[in-house]
Amino acid sequence: MKDLEIWTLVAVFQEMLGWAVWPIAAFCVLAPLGLAIVLLHDRGIVAGRMLRAELLGLLGGVVAVTAMFAVTSSSPADLGGPIDWLLAIVIFAAGGIGTAIGGYVAMGLLAAPRAPAPAHIDVGRAGRAALGQGEATLP
Repeated sequence: MKDLEIWTLVAVFQEMLGWAVWPIAAFCVLAPLGLAIVLLHDRGIVAGRMLRAELLGLLGGVVAVTAMFAVTSSSPADLGGPIDWLLAIVIFAAGGIGTAIGGYVAMGLLAAPRAPAPAHIDVGRAGRAALGQGEATLP
């Protein structure tokens, strides 16, 4: 095995993760598209929703590390060198970021539509004077 091909990696991941490899791959493709749709619809990031998604991401990181231990038939006691710890941190981060993105998209798609903000019209000094809210003199 001198050459590393993408199909070799697919076979390894499918052997490790079984049936879950394809839903994970689909999530990796669909989540960024969903995020783009939600951000365009909302015209930016909604802070409260983002905070809830980040908190959900912490749980997703823990689930990712737990899944890593289950798939590899190991435990935290088996983490030996720095590369083992680095890989566990990267898996935690990837699970957390993926869960936060997925949670933000789900909350964005399931959110009730907001009423549009009322339009603000500046009537100027003459308009305020006519409404009795300002000076009575006109320029």
